[in-house]
Amino acid sequence: MKPFSRSDRVGGLIKQVLAELLQKHISDPRLTITTITDVVVSRDLRLAKIYFSTSGGKEAVQGALDGFERGRGFIKRELAQRLTLRYMPDLQFYYDESIDYGARIEKLLKAVKKDDADDR
Repeated sequence: MKPFSRSDRVGGLIKQVLAELLQKHISDPRLTITTITDVVVSRDLRLAKIYFSTSGGKEAVQGALDGFERGRGFIKRELAQRLTLRYMPDLQFYYDESIDYGARIEKLLKAVKKDDADDR
């Protein structure tokens, strides 16, 4: 069994601490309904891609992206204080579309199932 790489462990720590920050320390209303779904850190630990999901449509997604951009300095500073890393990775925020994609697939499957039941 292959052990986790350092970048995977750092990504897990960033995800955990960032989720706690969102719950307890960030008061931006655009970020209150966001959830951190994944953090991918580059092998050299210089870049962290943070994926989030939110409900409320495209306006909420854009608002969350704006909120993360506005709070990037605070978030990076808080992460640096809580994680004992020699170098804090640069943070990039991305909307995770996998939940929307899954909901769309589920809706299509229900439509097919309904059509199949109507044909009988």
